[in-house]
Amino acid sequence: MTGTPELRTIHANGLDHRVAVAGDGPLVVLAHGFPESWYSWRHQIAALAEAGFRVAAIDVRGYGGTDKPHAVEAYDMAALTGDVAGIIGALGADTAAVIGHDWGAPIAWHTALLHPDQVSAVAGLSVPYTGRGQVPFTQVLRKVYKDRFFYYLYFQEEGVAEAELEADVRTSLRRIYHSLSGDAPKGSWLADQAKGCGLLDVLIEPDGLPDWLGEDDLDYYVGEFDRGGFRGPINRYRNTERDWQALSPHHGADIQQPACFIAGTRDAVLSYVPGVDLIEIMRGRVRDLRGCHLIQGAGHWVQQERPEAVNTALIAFLNETIRT
Repeated sequence: MTGTPELRTIHANGLDHRVAVAGDGPLVVLAHGFPESWYSWRHQIAALAEAGFRVAAIDVRGYGGTDKPHAVEAYDMAALTGDVAGIIGALGADTAAVIGHDWGAPIAWHTALLHPDQVSAVAGLSVPYTGRGQVPFTQVLRKVYKDRFFYYLYFQEEGVAEAELEADVRTSLRRIYHSLSGDAPKGSWLADQAKGCGLLDVLIEPDGLPDWLGEDDLDYYVGEFDRGGFRGPINRYRNTERDWQALSPHHGADIQQPACFIAGTRDAVLSYVPGVDLIEIMRGRVRDLRGCHLIQGAGHWVQQERPEAVNTALIAFLNETIRT
C-alpha cells in the first residue's frame, strides 16, 4: 500500500532519527508536538502519500526512536531546525514542505526562517507564527499567570514534571489528550488552580477514550513514553529564553514561503494570552498565507480529531505550492 510507512533510521545533524517514510513525489516533512510521536500523523501519512507526495514523519529529538540527548540546551530551536534541514538533505531532497503541529509548528516555522533555501512551503497546526517577541514568552506567562498554575512554567524546573508524568504514563497521557481535546469541557486545560500543584492535579480523569483515540493508539503512545521518558520532550520548554536570545538577529523577520495554518476552534493554545489574537498577529507576519482553516469543534489534536478536514486542507495547499 502506498501510504504504509517504512520506519527508517536516518542520521542527520549528529543524531539518529526515526522517520516514518511513505510514498513518492515532492517531499513533505511532518513534525509532531508534545507529548506525541510520528504516530500522531498516522491519518495524514497515507492520505498525503496516496495524493502523490513523499512523506517523512519524524520522531522529534527526545521522542520515540530518535536519540535523546540529556542536556537542556540540546533542545534549542537551532538544534531542532537543524534536524529537519539535515533530514531533508539525508533523504536526497533539495527542498521540502515542512508541516508541524504543537511544538512541531514552531519548529516548522523556524526551519522556514533559518533554513529558507530548504523549505519550499510551510504549514503550522495549532500554533501560529508570531515572530520573536519583545521579551521571552516565559516572562509574558509569569505576568499573566503570576498567581496561578500554568503548565509551561511548571515545566521549567528540571525533574519535577518528569517525575509526576512518568509515575503513571497511561494516566498522564489519557488526561492530557482528553483535557486539550474538543471533547473536554471548556477550560479543562486552563483550569484556575493556585501555584504549587502538579499538572495532573489540574486535569480531570475522562470517563473513557474519545472516538478519535482508540486503546491501540493509546497503547502505542504509552509504550513510547514508558521507554523514552519525558525529559527530552519537556526540555523543549526550557529553551524559551535561550531561543529568544539566539533569535535576536531575526527579530522582526517574517515568513516568506507560501504558508497555511490549521487549528480547531476549541484549541486552548489560541487563548493562552488573554486579549491577544495570535492568528491576527500571524496574518501580519506570514507574507504569503494561502489558507487559515479553523475547524469547528476540534480541539488541540486537530489532525487526529478531524483527519479528513485536515487532509483536505493540506493536500489542496501542497498541490498549489509544491506540486511539480
